[in-house]
Amino acid sequence: MAFIKYNNVKISGIAAAVPTRVKEIRELPFFAPGEAERVIGVTHVERSRMVREGQCCSDLCYEATLKLLEKLQWDKSEIEAIVFVSLSRDYLTPATACVLQNRLGLSKDCLAFDIPFACSGYVYGLSILSGMINSGSIKKALLLVGETTSVQQSPLDKVLWPLHGDAGTATALEFVENAAPMYFHLGSDGSGAESIIQTAGGTRVPVTPDDFEMREVEPGVVKNGFQGQMDGMNVFSFSVKEPPRSILRLCEHFELSLENIDYLLLHQANKYMDDKIANKLKVPQEKVPFSIMQYGNTSSASIPMTVVVGVGQSIENQKADCIMCGFGSGLSWGSAFVTLDHIVCPELVEVE
Repeated sequence: MAFIKYNNVKISGIAAAVPTRVKEIRELPFFAPGEAERVIGVTHVERSRMVREGQCCSDLCYEATLKLLEKLQWDKSEIEAIVFVSLSRDYLTPATACVLQNRLGLSKDCLAFDIPFACSGYVYGLSILSGMINSGSIKKALLLVGETTSVQQSPLDKVLWPLHGDAGTATALEFVENAAPMYFHLGSDGSGAESIIQTAGGTRVPVTPDDFEMREVEPGVVKNGFQGQMDGMNVFSFSVKEPPRSILRLCEHFELSLENIDYLLLHQANKYMDDKIANKLKVPQEKVPFSIMQYGNTSSASIPMTVVVGVGQSIENQKADCIMCGFGSGLSWGSAFVTLDHIVCPELVEVE
């Protein structure tokens, strides 16, 4: 049973960065008259951000980290671990976390590794890094999470292209004795692996010239083998079933009160789906902040993004009990109960 409790770990700050380039859903060229409004009506994504050519997820995480460290006034030499959670890595090898360790000027004694996870990646990364800090062996660490899906998706895909946005985030964690406990429930169902998949480019399916060819796989969806595929019905069924069940199991196992939380921070997959989850859990709308309308589905970055743009100003001056839930490819999911206690939360960074 993947129930985990960590003591002595504090989230000290969260920052987020996005590119300045805007993708307006209403201006996408492949929509017929009225079609964009129907998509916006279901997803509530009106616009998102896209990296410029040559700009990477690590660039966004780097800028978010600089802003966060400046506001925290942390000494870089004290940071002992850096974890990068993303499918948008700079290279196949080395790990992007190693590149960022050097770029940020962190100590050579700093532990660094990548976690190749998507939508549930923030909660998974938070759990893994908190486990390393919990014992006190590591005092300060950085969790860098983001995605640049615009580089990995087809701009001729009427299903996925309007949904996603690019973003990078930084979360600062530190060992604080007697900090409020963190509670986790993590799960996976690999039988649904093909529901969200990118087939070409790995070792299971060797690359062939055919993988580079753009093909219409269904009406309005033109892509090549390197660009992601999604079974929308399977993903919807999964998303309205497993996340609320995970949250309820988390609360039951650790005897937590769902009624008394301040915020329910959901992965920003689709507002319609998230509303369904919140309604199942009977969490009032005012406790469920969103970032999807202006920034799209930012994959693993969506939970910290929502903290920054949704509740950032208020939580800097108070303590807030939050349940976070990320869910998506794998299929995988993760729920966490965390207390954000007067954390540092700079305004959203915009990167040229």
